[in-house]
Amino acid sequence: MKILVCISHVPDTTSKINFSEGDTKFDTAGVQFVINPNDEFGLTRAMWFKEKQGASVDVVNVGGAETEPTLRKALAIGADNAIRVNTPATDGIYVAKQLAKVAREGGYDLIIAGRESIDYNGGMVPGMLAELIGANFVNTCIGLEVEGTEATVVREIDGGKETLKTGLPLVVGAQKGIVQESDLRIPNMRGIMQARKKPLNVVEAVEAGTHSKAVKFEKPQPKGDIKLIDPDNLDELVNLLHNEAKVI
Repeated sequence: MKILVCISHVPDTTSKINFSEGDTKFDTAGVQFVINPNDEFGLTRAMWFKEKQGASVDVVNVGGAETEPTLRKALAIGADNAIRVNTPATDGIYVAKQLAKVAREGGYDLIIAGRESIDYNGGMVPGMLAELIGANFVNTCIGLEVEGTEATVVREIDGGKETLKTGLPLVVGAQKGIVQESDLRIPNMRGIMQARKKPLNVVEAVEAGTHSKAVKFEKPQPKGDIKLIDPDNLDELVNLLHNEAKVI
């Protein structure tokens, strides 16, 4: 089985986020980048298929040279090969078209992408990719087994979960649950050294137009001061909730 894992290069959630050029550009100065968490859950599941079923695992990213350390980390975790599409990730359909070319040329049976990236939270790329290559698609995936050419997929739904059976080729949008946080792997020194020798192939982008662009970013408003209310003073509590918070 050939597996392709899509990797997004995203800011660490502990990084301080700022914008430049009139709040139209994300300021990368001083920001630490990591593998998108949903992608990392998917990559960890792909490693299970590699170890238990002898699958081969490639990772792919759409981005500039600055994303290569993130791909190298994926290689250190255990992926066999990495592919970087040499173009900035602009909008969802543009990224999906770049990934579709890689997927078609590689003849992959299973493509695992995070259900969304934590930077823009678009949640569009996995479904678009599946449509472009004519593959089956299951989103919000929290369980995945493959036997032969058939997959059993568990996905999260409102108030519960749903189990589906579908054929390969398949694209899944992975999230926490496909593996647990305790299953995630920290690259060891041996893995880091091996990653330096593994192939990281750079391919040029295909011609594909963009359909949307970010025009402005805005940070959430800072939290206001906290008021402590005497629990016995219900009149004051009701007054503040009604006149200041305006929630009743």
